[in-house]
Amino acid sequence: MVEYSLIRSKRKTVVINVSGGGVEVRAPLRLSKKEIDRFVLSKEKWIISKLAYLSERTKKREDFSIDYGDTILYRGELCPVVQKICNRPVFEDNTFVIPSGMSPDEIKESCIKLYKKLAKREVNDKVQHYAQKLSVEPASVKINSAKSRWGSCSAKRNLNFSWLLIMGDDDVIDYIVVHELAHIFELNHSPRFWKIVQSVLPDYKDRQKSLKTLQEKLAIEDW
Repeated sequence: MVEYSLIRSKRKTVVINVSGGGVEVRAPLRLSKKEIDRFVLSKEKWIISKLAYLSERTKKREDFSIDYGDTILYRGELCPVVQKICNRPVFEDNTFVIPSGMSPDEIKESCIKLYKKLAKREVNDKVQHYAQKLSVEPASVKINSAKSRWGSCSAKRNLNFSWLLIMGDDDVIDYIVVHELAHIFELNHSPRFWKIVQSVLPDYKDRQKSLKTLQEKLAIEDW
C-alpha cells in the first residue's frame, strides 16, 4: 500500500493529490479507512507513475545548468550561449554573448539579466500594441521574477509579467499579454472575459496548448 496522508472534510468524494511532498488523500468524514485504502490501492499504478515522474523532474531541475556552447530559448527559438572576451554579457544576432571565464552559475545569472532586459522591451511593445486594439490603457507594466504566474493584473490596472515569458514564442507572449489586458475589463475568467480574449485572438485555445508545452519544458529547468 502506498503511504499517504489523510485529510477528512465535509466532502462527498475521495480525491488523491500527488506532489513533490508525497501523496495526500482527501475523503468524506464518515468513509471508513478500509474503503479509503481500497480506493487508493485501485489507483496505485497511477500514483507510483506520478511519483516517479515527479522524482525524475526534480532530479533534472537539480542537475540543470547553463554552460558555453549550450542553447537556450528566446521567443521560441533556441539561441546559442557563446563565450567572448568582453566586459559584460550582451544579446546580439540571436546569440547570448557571455564574458569568458565564468562558472555555470555565473553564466546562468548573466543570461537571466539579459532575459529581463529583453522581456522589458519586447513585452512592453506588445502591451502597447494590444492595448490599442482593445482601446484600453494599463496604469503600469512591470517585469518581475515570478515563477508560478506568467502575468497578473490588479484592480488598479497594473500589469505584471514574469521575465520567463520571453522564452515563449510570439503566440504565447501575445496570449499572456492579451489575457492580462482583458482582466482590466473583467477581473475573473467569466464567459465575458474569454469573449474579450477571443475578439483579439480567435485561436487563443491553440495558444494555450503552446503555453502548456513551454510550462512542461521549464518544469525541468531551474531558472
